[in-house]
Amino acid sequence: MASLALALIGIGAGALALTAGEAPLQRIAQKGRAFAPGAVALKVGESVEIVNDDGDLVHHAYIEHPDFNFDTGEQIPGSRIVVTFPAKGSFTVLCGIHPKMKLAVTVK
Repeated sequence: MASLALALIGIGAGALALTAGEAPLQRIAQKGRAFAPGAVALKVGESVEIVNDDGDLVHHAYIEHPDFNFDTGEQIPGSRIVVTFPAKGSFTVLCGIHPKMKLAVTVK
C-alpha cells in the first residue's frame, strides 16, 4: 500500500512539473474607472488578459512606447483581449476614454 501511495505522489509531482513551465495568464480587470491590479511584473513573452468588468462603461486600453505598442479599440462591457509583451521594459497601459486609468507593467 505504501508503494502505491508513493507511486501516486510521483505521478502527481510529474503532472505539476509538466504544467509548472507554463506561465499563468494574468487577468487585469477594468472596473470603476481603474485597472486592477494597478501594476504587474512579467517576463518577456508573457501575457495579460485585459477584461472590461464594468457593467455600463466602455474602455479603450493602449500603450504607445518605442519598443512596443498596442491598441484594443473600444472595449464594450464583458469584452476581453490578451496582450503579449515581447520586449523588456517599463510600460504604462492607459485608457483612451478615462485618462486617470493607468496600469504599470514591468517586463524583465
